[in-house]
Amino acid sequence: MILVIPSKARNLLSASISSTLATIGYASNWCSPEASRTRYLYVPHHASNREPPTAQARSSTMTNVSNAVRIGILGDFNPKFRSHPATTEALQHAAHKLDLKLESEWIPTPSLTAPGAEKILESFDGLWASPGSPYKNFDGMLKGIEFARRRDWPFLGTCGGFQYALIEFARNVLSIPDADTAENNSGSKNIVIYPVACAVTGIKGDAPKLSGKVPEIRLRPGSYLQSFYGKEEEVVTEEFFCNFEVNPEYEWATMEAGFPVVARGAEGEIRAIESPTHRFFIATLFQPQLSSTEKNPHPVVLAFVQAAADWGRKKLDDSVLE
Repeated sequence: MILVIPSKARNLLSASISSTLATIGYASNWCSPEASRTRYLYVPHHASNREPPTAQARSSTMTNVSNAVRIGILGDFNPKFRSHPATTEALQHAAHKLDLKLESEWIPTPSLTAPGAEKILESFDGLWASPGSPYKNFDGMLKGIEFARRRDWPFLGTCGGFQYALIEFARNVLSIPDADTAENNSGSKNIVIYPVACAVTGIKGDAPKLSGKVPEIRLRPGSYLQSFYGKEEEVVTEEFFCNFEVNPEYEWATMEAGFPVVARGAEGEIRAIESPTHRFFIATLFQPQLSSTEKNPHPVVLAFVQAAADWGRKKLDDSVLE
């Protein structure tokens, strides 16, 4: 935790800090490990003719900052849906590999339409639009994705999150107000997401048409996505769990909106998009979280967590300089 204290308040705070700590019960623990993780930064103030700040004003300049990378997961958590616990676990796999502390929090889609939702989203260093469509609140998921796109927040969308990313920019970038998914049965004339055309073989029970490990996912050479796998990797195997994919009649929309296709299936189906102009904006129909393990974190999740950590540090640096 970092406490940012303007130097003009330093002398006043130094005299009272011991008594203040005693009052709140920390005097005896001043040298404890917990206390040792607290640092005091004295930020120089330019001279001015203003009166010395009051105690209330001084306390308002002290900001608590967590050292952890914070990831907001857009979606309606269901512990029985394998993809949801796997999302949380994959983030920890990546954080462990990168030697980072990471906190993740699920953000229910209905809350994303509430007043103040943007302030909540701003508190995170990265946003992951999770699988799980249809969501409890269609507009809420779109609002969360729009925030990441418009504000340039590190963003990863997988499965349903990928599908809704396409719907979001079709609506808000390309001005197709009724862009929708066939899953919603809305009667829209612009169905951007439609049922999987070719089911994979060997499906068990009521599993989705596109499920399990699927080989021959071709990565576009030179893309950010391809770079995460390594220079020599151009064809990979990824795990899916979905019944819907991009309607090929709307492939033009991805390029038009600035999100080129960077991965395709064996028959040329769209499997991933990215933005070359954002800090990190990648959406995949496959679910990297399903194949991530503690020993082998998925490279896409690793890259996402690293981008979020970098963004978190930049936000902190910028806040100290303000």
